[in-house]
Order: sequence, then structure tokens, then C-alpha cells
Amino acid sequence: MVYQEDPFTVRLTAGWDEVIAPVISTLDCLDAYVDPRLTPEDLLAWLAERLGARLDEKWPVERKRAATEGALAGHRDRGTVGGVRSRIALATGGVVELVDSGGVFTSRSPGTPYPEDLPSAVEVRVTVPSDEKADSLEVDRLMRQCVPAHVPYRVEVVRR
Repeated sequence: MVYQEDPFTVRLTAGWDEVIAPVISTLDCLDAYVDPRLTPEDLLAWLAERLGARLDEKWPVERKRAATEGALAGHRDRGTVGGVRSRIALATGGVVELVDSGGVFTSRSPGTPYPEDLPSAVEVRVTVPSDEKADSLEVDRLMRQCVPAHVPYRVEVVRR
């Protein structure tokens, strides 16, 4: 009761409240800052970078949030058919058809010729809405990021 009536104490605690309140508020809301669905838009690029997601500044915010949210699963699936399909679908906003032989050829004797009946390339067809700006060059760039360097591929972009 003595301190509540002391003018110096009232001014001192008011100053502390002004300085400490934003810190307490930030700590109380920390989980929202690291949740891609809730983080403020200006922190989304920072969060995506920390999770290893690549965002395109031209993407709408919803797509950026989805890419950030799926970053960890994307790292796990990287290089797989499902991972490539998901990454291209997210980046283009289209429906992705991906055909991969999945075939592996091994031999116990050196110099064995490669069988000719196995498909030799990954084929990707992306169907995008006519208003999307996705083109074959963008899909080609994504494929170079997603597919191992020794795997040939063909890309086709179809507009609805």
C-alpha cells in the first residue's frame, strides 16, 4: 500500500511496464511467429529460409505459407516421384503428371550394355489454369532442382 501511493514508485513501475510489456507479449505469442499458418507476412520469408524452403516473391501469400509448412516433408521426399510432383504442383499451381520408370539396372560384369527397352527419361506434364504464369522454363528450372543431375527429363506445360 505504501508503494502504490509513492509518486516515484508509480513512475518507475510505469516505465518498466512500457519497456517490458512488448517483450512479454512477444514471448506469449512466440508459437504464432514460428507457425507458417499464423506468422505475420513480413516474417514468412525469414521462417521459410530457416526451414530451407525456397519461396518465389511472385507467389500469393497462401502458396508461400503452404511451401513453408511443407518444407520439412519436402526435404524428406526430395528426389522421389512424390516429392518432385508436390514441389512442381506447389510452385506452378497446376496438376502434375509425372512418369518415371523407377527402373534400376545393375550388372555383376563390367561393360554390360544398358537394356534398350527401359524408358530413359522422366516425363512431366503440368496442366495449369490459363491465368497462371507458369511456363516450361520455370518447370525446367524446378526439375533441375528436384531431379538428380544424371536423370534426363522432358517437360510439357498445358493450359486449360
